[in-house]
Amino acid sequence: MKFDKFEDILAWQKSMNLVVEIYVIANKFRDYSFKDQLLRAVVSIMNNIAEGFERKTNSEFKHFLFIAKGSCGEVRSMLHLALNLKYITDEQHKVFINKSEEISKMLSGLIKTL
Repeated sequence: MKFDKFEDILAWQKSMNLVVEIYVIANKFRDYSFKDQLLRAVVSIMNNIAEGFERKTNSEFKHFLFIAKGSCGEVRSMLHLALNLKYITDEQHKVFINKSEEISKMLSGLIKTL
């Protein structure tokens, strides 16, 4: 699997979409520290994919993919809390959890190919 630029990586594209969707929802949150933590975690997914790719070695790319995968877990954890705090609906929770799990699986696949 060969990519010319990180923007070609489907996991990066999907993580960018997830960031935008979560930003739209999080703009309504009044709990600013919660909002900040969630947004930092979700942005970290796409940024670590990009940063790792730009390092131009498989070992560094793999390292940053593991960090991105960890950020996926942090996002899911924050989404569970957001649901329990009634910041998001059940439907929003399901959609965002599914999307973050899909990205996490894609990252695992990339890691295995490296």
